[in-house]
Amino acid sequence: MMNQEDIKNLRVEYTTASLSETTTKADPIKQFEIWFNEAQEAHVPERNAMTLSTATNDGRPSARVVLLKGFYDAGFIFFTNYLSRKGKEINKNPVGALTFFWPGLERQIRIEGTIEKVSKEESEKYFHSRPKNSQIGALASPQSQEIADRKILEDKWSELAAEYEDKEVPKPSYWGGYILKPRLIEFWQGRPSRLHDRILYKKIDNKNWKKARLAP
Repeated sequence: MMNQEDIKNLRVEYTTASLSETTTKADPIKQFEIWFNEAQEAHVPERNAMTLSTATNDGRPSARVVLLKGFYDAGFIFFTNYLSRKGKEINKNPVGALTFFWPGLERQIRIEGTIEKVSKEESEKYFHSRPKNSQIGALASPQSQEIADRKILEDKWSELAAEYEDKEVPKPSYWGGYILKPRLIEFWQGRPSRLHDRILYKKIDNKNWKKARLAP
């Protein structure tokens, strides 16, 4: 078993790449696209996995990993159950943060912004693009609610699978997409001696961003 001293001594010297104000794009969405494509080319596992952080009205945070399902100039899209804990927190306090960490590339991206629902049409389109088993799973699971045991889920899934064997699965009204519209995006590149590169973008109006370097 690893002891506390072993944990304290865990560290990695980052040497893969660098990041500068002059080589990064003026638009952070374009910079994100470059990094995401490089993660794709490097076969980073689960490269669209991101930690979504939300908070209650009184500031109690919660975080979980969700999957990025699209991005464009307006923001970053993910889908979930609106009645889940994150859905309820977003409804009451529609701000949040996303964090990507790709250790193989020694990179991290932090994104902060406001969150709102995507259109019903976009949610319908994505829902029906998913494997049918996943569609049934979304219908069967009361996400974030306490249940007595796993058998309840399995029985409900089997019941729905039989019901919709030859029919289209309806998208539940409580399931759909969100878009996080960024106001701040930070790109972090690991460097030797803990002198990491951090390039921060802050949105200053609807089209323009201010770019700055942060101390590590």
